[in-house]
Amino acid sequence: MKKNSWHNKTVFVTGAGGFIGSHLVEALVREGAHVKALVRYNSTSHWGWLESLPQDVMDNVEVCLGDVRDSGLIREFVRGCSYGFHLAALISIPYSYQAPRSYVETNITGTLNVLEACLTQGIERLVCTSTSEVYGTAQYVPIDEAHPLQGQSPYSASKIGADQLIESFYRAYNLPVVTLRPFNTYGPRQSMRAIIPNLIQQALAGDVVRVGNIVPTRDFNFVTDTVEGFLLAAGNSNAVGQTINIGSGAEISIADLIAMLADLLGKSLAVHQEEERLRPDNSEVFRLCANIDKAKTLLRYTPQVSLKNGLEETIQWFAKHQSAKPTLYQV
Repeated sequence: MKKNSWHNKTVFVTGAGGFIGSHLVEALVREGAHVKALVRYNSTSHWGWLESLPQDVMDNVEVCLGDVRDSGLIREFVRGCSYGFHLAALISIPYSYQAPRSYVETNITGTLNVLEACLTQGIERLVCTSTSEVYGTAQYVPIDEAHPLQGQSPYSASKIGADQLIESFYRAYNLPVVTLRPFNTYGPRQSMRAIIPNLIQQALAGDVVRVGNIVPTRDFNFVTDTVEGFLLAAGNSNAVGQTINIGSGAEISIADLIAMLADLLGKSLAVHQEEERLRPDNSEVFRLCANIDKAKTLLRYTPQVSLKNGLEETIQWFAKHQSAKPTLYQV
């Protein structure tokens, strides 16, 4: 899909008030789309990170407060849209140990509701969001889309279930759906439960960072690069029925990430490991590194932002939005 072909398109985004969702909404509007944005219902009518978007963007956004677990609401929400992006999910791995049923209801049943609604409404293209966590700790690297799936947490198990539903709707009903599998996205607006914002906020507040395991490696991808993957996947008919990794293609250990942040901030950081931040032994994912050959070949996807440049921009944003509780462990 060429960039100008988003003009006059009505597009829906679930999870629109979240980190990646808000960046995607902004990008879609900048490309000319009218966006219907689903934000989880709350009694204060807060729109999440959509509240921070410029007015010229929000003039082209129709916000709906609701819940993906409500099938009737989702059918009405999808009505009139030609393209859709499904990002709504419960995503915190630590919280999934405490509330696994919530993950099944939101991530699996919620996805089923979106799939059924899109099938009923005759959607032209649906892009659904998976996660690199479905692979578990790498059996080989870089991880391609054929890597075995391993449910090493209730969160990852729920996303595997959602992914299988998505595949079934393509195969059984010919729903024009693409599964995008982002690796560790980071950048402005990300929640403190994620490792990079958590480390940055602690480092900005002092000289000690409290962490869990510092040995695992992750493939960190800047949010604008992840969003570009979504737009490319939606616009490419050859991507229909496919599952596609989106990442940087490089990995870095948490220990080396801390060292890089210390260098960028020009300070020495002491590392304190805390028991409560450790995953259960058999649940830890030790290596994640994306093979993005499929994305490069099929979507012409190439990440543009280096980890150093992305961290610099992320640090600048969090310096202006410092947390009042930088050392709190948020599950």
